[in-house]
Amino acid sequence: MVATNGLPHRAVVEHLVRQAVYQRLGRPLPRPATAPNPLVVNVSARHCHLTREAVETLFGKGHQLTVHKWLYQEGQFAAKETLTLIGPRSRVISNLRILGPCRSLNQVELAYTDGVALGFDLPLRISGDIKGTLGCMLMGPAGFFEMGEGVIRAMRHVHMAPTDAEFYGVKAGDSMKLKIGGPCGITLDRMLVRVEKSFKLEVHIDTDEGNACNLQAETPCELVL
Repeated sequence: MVATNGLPHRAVVEHLVRQAVYQRLGRPLPRPATAPNPLVVNVSARHCHLTREAVETLFGKGHQLTVHKWLYQEGQFAAKETLTLIGPRSRVISNLRILGPCRSLNQVELAYTDGVALGFDLPLRISGDIKGTLGCMLMGPAGFFEMGEGVIRAMRHVHMAPTDAEFYGVKAGDSMKLKIGGPCGITLDRMLVRVEKSFKLEVHIDTDEGNACNLQAETPCELVL
């Protein structure tokens, strides 16, 4: 690298000086910090989480969810079973995927465009924070299940283990930014940080956000503060 006046660029000079100092001290050159785990960014399509009671009401007594595809987070899976969601004025969404295993509450996660199609004004919530949210009717092969609340648009978030949180200098409940490259590159603010020992480093955004940046498997992504 050469400056316009023909002399070595300042960055080159600084690197050579730094290299000479470390060699004189007998120390190896410091390496750039690298994250302990690769970053995975996935688009979370519309889905629902159900209790055991809801599953049995919709699919029959004693029914067990069956694995269609294992998800990136340990123990989580997309079930073969799907439902029909019935919204206001009998507008419906068919083939709503259930994610397993069963949980302690019922929750439906949709994108804003899904809400527009259904006639819902979706609240933006942290997953699990459903108090005072909208309800809906779910229809399965064995019957109907009425949810009094639990229809939300989930906040975009990043799952990370404590080692990842230490690397990025964040804690559970903090917010980060996700820089997405490519021809439709954007930066998404207010990325909620969720930290647990069992988590793998993974960002979840919804279909509206994924479509806005044309997220592909090879699209470069970076978490920043």
